[in-house]
Parts: sequence; structure tokens; C-alpha cells
Amino acid sequence: GRARARGRDGDVRRRVVEANMSAFTSADWWPLFAHFLAMSMLAIGGALATTPEIHRYLVEQRGWLDDTQFSASVALAQAAPGPNLLFVPVLGHAIAGLPGALVALAGMLIPSTTLALFATRWGAKRRQTRGVRAFVAGMAPVTIGLLAAAGTVLAVPLATHWGTALLIAATIVVSVKTKLSPVWMIAIGAAIGAAGGV
Repeated sequence: GRARARGRDGDVRRRVVEANMSAFTSADWWPLFAHFLAMSMLAIGGALATTPEIHRYLVEQRGWLDDTQFSASVALAQAAPGPNLLFVPVLGHAIAGLPGALVALAGMLIPSTTLALFATRWGAKRRQTRGVRAFVAGMAPVTIGLLAAAGTVLAVPLATHWGTALLIAATIVVSVKTKLSPVWMIAIGAAIGAAGGV
């Protein structure tokens, strides 16, 4: 019953990773690393804000993943405890296994971590200057826009089923109107998914 279904699901996932890896050649390692390197420098508001551009590159330009694989990888990573950039190694793994996960994560972490260390020290000394205050004020709306775009990229492929669209809408309403912990929404979404509601 369920054990056999889980085994089939694992086989399907393995075949998807193997198919992606067969499309991924040794010449693709540098472009994968370089793209995440560039995304690292654009991750204003966190890595999740770069999701639309990562989707464009991995799905539309390179064809390493399809919409469903991309959204499922991001959703899986976001459901796991830890930082929101966990989706980066999950995407890398979906493309090229464990080496892909390491390359994507290194590309995303190296420049932003280095820059953050220097910028934090520099900004702490100049926090009250007009330029730093203007920069912070201008980044808030940009960050919100990037996160809204990321949500749209992730929601559109999944919202084709009425149950999924309803769950997305309910999650937005509950998040905005209540102080309910996101943990409960994740648990409810997982239960609905396990029951076949989406």
C-alpha cells in the first residue's frame, strides 16, 4: 500500500534527478555557479526574493527543471526548518545531485556573506548619515516587490487546481489578518496535501 507508493515516488524522484543530470553537462558547472553568484548580489530581502530570476534561468532559459519541479523544490525547502535560502541547494540537487547542491549553495553564499561582513561594519559607523538612511528607506519597497514577485512565480504553476488556489488564498488571508504562527499553516497544508486535497 503506502510503502509501495512511497517507493514508487522515490523512484520517480530519482529518475527526474537522473534525467536532469543527463541534460546537465560538465560545461554547465560554471554557468550554474556563476548564476547563483550573481543572484547572491541581488538577494535584497533574502535569497527568496531572487526566485523569479532563478526560475527564469533554470526553467525557461536552461530547461534544467520544469515549473512543477521548481515550485516543488522551493516548497520543500521552505517547509523545512532553517534559513530561507535552503531552496538553493535543493534546486541544485534537483539539477545535478549532491555536487549541484554544493555548487549552487557556494555560489549563493560566498559573495553575499563576504559583502555582508564588510557592509555591516561600514554601515554601523555611518547609520545616521543621510545616504545610509536613504538607502534603507529605498530598499524596503523594493524588497516587498521582489518577495511579491517570488510568491507569484511559485504560486502560478500550482494554482491550476481549485483546492491549491484556495489554500494559497487562505494562507495569505490568515497571514495578514491573524498572528497565527506559520508553523500551523505549514502543518495544515501538509495535512491537506497528505489527504489528497490539493
